[in-house]
Amino acid sequence: VVQEYERVIIFRLGHLLPGRAKGPGLFFFLPCLDTYHKVDLRLQTLEIPFHEVVTKDMFIMEIDAICYYRMENASLLLSSLAHVSKAIQFLVQTTMKRLLAHRSLTEILLERKSIAQDVKVALDSVTCIWGIKVERTEIKDVRLPAGLQHSLAVEAEAQRQAKVRMIAAEGEKAASESLRMAAEILSGTPAAVQLRYLHTLQSLSTEKPSTVVLPLPFDMLNLLSSPSNRTQGSINYPNLSKPVEPLNPKKKDSPML
Repeated sequence: VVQEYERVIIFRLGHLLPGRAKGPGLFFFLPCLDTYHKVDLRLQTLEIPFHEVVTKDMFIMEIDAICYYRMENASLLLSSLAHVSKAIQFLVQTTMKRLLAHRSLTEILLERKSIAQDVKVALDSVTCIWGIKVERTEIKDVRLPAGLQHSLAVEAEAQRQAKVRMIAAEGEKAASESLRMAAEILSGTPAAVQLRYLHTLQSLSTEKPSTVVLPLPFDMLNLLSSPSNRTQGSINYPNLSKPVEPLNPKKKDSPML
């Protein structure tokens, strides 16, 4: 009896009987002349062990994968292959080495799905002549050397630090622009300056109650900040622009002389 997921291939005196494979259901054969082989048509999985590949940018890594396939033509399969799993394993390894040699390390790490699809198409073009249909392939894991892992970690950290500095610079730029606009507004509105002054005094008294603040009148501040009081201070300097009169030699210093 042949199950629904099985097919039977009959050889009579060593020759493959013409016609398609038998099954499912009952089949008959001659015990003395015929031999039969059952083929499972269900989906099969094959784990591909780690193997080394060389990338386009000359990095060496180890990759393992999984291949999903099914027997599509039992007669062609039995007459073509003796060891199905070994043939598929070696084919997957050589195909991945050939395809990954044209891709960089970054592409392999970021584009696993597209790489697996390319491997599947390349495998299916070969296994179809064996009577095998490759359903899909997947890259399980990628092993990098320790030195390469450290280099990638340092590069990623440098990129993160650069991004943080860019964000901080953008924030400082926006803050400086806001401060410039606020300064322009305060310079044109004296009342706003006084309100800001009072708000600062209130903040200091709230946050640091032990701090003693001696407020100065605004008139005194304006007096100190006026341009006329910043020239020479309180010292009266002589006017050097007025010419000095020469001494008269005929003029006597004393009436006694």
